[in-house]
This record gives sequence, C-alpha cells and structure tokens, in this order.
Amino acid sequence: MPGDVTRRQLFHIAAGAAALGGPLGRAFGPIAFAQQLAAPPGLPEPVVPLGRRATVSLVKGEDRRKNVTEALVRIDDQIRPVLARKKCVVIKPNNVSTNNQLAATHVDALEGILDYLEPRFKGPVVIAESSAGNTMEGFENFKYTRLPAERRSQKIELVDLNTEGKYGVVPVLSKDLRVDRVRLAARLLDPDAFVICSPMFKTHNVCVATLSVKNMVLGAPLHNAPKERPYFNDKRKYHTGVRGTNYNMMVTAQKMAPFWGATVIDGFEGMEGNGPGSGTPVPSRLAVASTDYIAADRVGVECMGINPLWVAHLQWCWQVGLGQFELDKIDIRGEKLADVRKKYRLHQDIERELRWIGPLEDLEQPLG
Repeated sequence: MPGDVTRRQLFHIAAGAAALGGPLGRAFGPIAFAQQLAAPPGLPEPVVPLGRRATVSLVKGEDRRKNVTEALVRIDDQIRPVLARKKCVVIKPNNVSTNNQLAATHVDALEGILDYLEPRFKGPVVIAESSAGNTMEGFENFKYTRLPAERRSQKIELVDLNTEGKYGVVPVLSKDLRVDRVRLAARLLDPDAFVICSPMFKTHNVCVATLSVKNMVLGAPLHNAPKERPYFNDKRKYHTGVRGTNYNMMVTAQKMAPFWGATVIDGFEGMEGNGPGSGTPVPSRLAVASTDYIAADRVGVECMGINPLWVAHLQWCWQVGLGQFELDKIDIRGEKLADVRKKYRLHQDIERELRWIGPLEDLEQPLG
C-alpha cells in the first residue's frame, strides 16, 4: 500500500470508491482506487477555446529570495510592458495562518518580489491580505512590518483588506444551490494596479492543491472583526461541497482575472499532507512564475507530483478561457519538470475531494 494511504484512510477510500460508481468505480474498484486514485480519462471540452500559448519560468536554487527574483526576471518581457502602464503594485500573499510560517508567505519571498520591482517600478507597492484571522498580527509575526522602513524608496504600505472594508461583489452558489453574494476586496479589482500573487506549494483540504488561483479567489472575500455586529465572513460561503467550492472559485476567478498581473509561486519549502494549514514541509527548492495564473498552477501541480486532472477549479478556469492548462501549450523557461518533480503526500480527505469526478447523487457536505 502506498505510504500516503493509511489503513483507516483505505476504509474510507474504499467506501467512497464504491459510492462513486460509474466508470471510475467500475474500472478500478476500491483497492485499485486507493492505490491509484484514478483520474478522469482526459480534459473536458473548452467552453471558450484558448488559442494562445503561455510562458512559465521554473527556477531551482538554494536561496528562496533569489529564486523568486530570478523566476520573475525570466519572464520580464511578459511583465514589463503591462507594469509600465500601472500606477501601483499590489502584492497578495497567502496567509491562511497568522502564526504558522509554513502555511504563510515567507518574508524572503516578498523580498524577492521587491528586489525584482526595485529597478523597474518606482512605487507605491501595497502588500495586502484578508487573512481568515487577524491580518496585521500575521504581518507582525512573519516580519512584514519591517519592510516599509527598510525599503523606503518603494513606498511600501501594509493593508488589512478586512479592516479597509472596500469591496466589489460577485454572485456565487450557496450550499443549497441558491444565488448568494460575496464581497471581494476592492484593491484586487483595481484596473490601475499590477497585482502580483505570492502563494506557496501546498496541498489542500478541498481542492487538492492551493497555488495562485486559490490564493486569489479565497484571499479576496472579506470578513469583519468577530466582535462587530452584524458579523459576516464571506470566505465561509465557499465551503459548499467539493463541486460548489470549485465552481465558485471559477466564477470568482472570472471576476478577478482581468486584474491579475503576475504570479510567483514559492516552492522553496512546500507543505504536504493536511494542508493548507497543518501539513509538513517538503524541501522542493523551486520558484514558478507566469503572467498566466492557470499555466503557473499547472506547472506547480506537476512539480508537486499531483495529477492535474484531480484539480477541478484549474480545469474549469481553462474551460472558460482564463488561462492555459494544456501542458504542451506551455513554454517552460528554466528547469525541466522531470528533473524537479517530487510527489507530495495528499490530504487525508483526498477521496472526498475527488468525488466531483463521479456522478452527483445528492448535495455534498462541505469540506474544509
């Protein structure tokens, strides 16, 4: 039995495989399903065919900060023409936790982005997050608060998007399949901003892997302080079952993608197992960058040894034309995938996460 499937998990996986039925269960059976976690036969048909190719840089090295900078330098020709037209840069870290560094964007990754920007953009630069916890507490714990004083020429501002409270609205489906609304941080919908996504390699408890798209679409919904009344937390509206979560991520990405500038995924030390907050480290020593968030994430999941056909929201974003998912249409600058791929251990709920592959028999219980 593979090392990432325990006896207890096998029981649940086997039960889930039987429940899935259809071609997945018939073709593989519960034991083979547990061993192989079979995927759909291939990509679905695109709704909006995407003719363009994408460029992704892939860097390996022993210095996180230099890796991030180099990844951006390798796609400088893609970034610079758009960056020149913008009035500010917004860097969106991924602080799903405000006290666990492995679950949050490292300050050295931000330094690497700022090193790239320094000779190319004269500011201002905003580091903006809407953490599920106390955003400013996370900024302090992870040493972001030293950046404005140390890099005065870049006019750095740290912003808690929850406290700022400015938003645009996107309609999503509730767990009862009714229309609901989500408030998305306005700074991430600003046509004058060049938005840089700064996520990490992490496994996930709903959508298999969390990289660029997940960081943006689940980092944008707002909540207010717990003591404020009436309390709201629009992030919770995404936890509607595996299909609902992935679908709402795609709908939110449609709203946000026109404002995306570039992403640089820090894979220096990734998280495997029970991500996005409670996993264990993997020393991948990589950085991935692109102006196409879907293409960057496709390369990212390949680096993590994850079957990309398991990641629903990326396929669906490609289907509606938001970015390139087909690997043979992605030009990789730098390392070869075969030389850097490591197989990440997946979340213990992986069988439940993959139930979107089979037929929908009833409304799903939320995960995460």
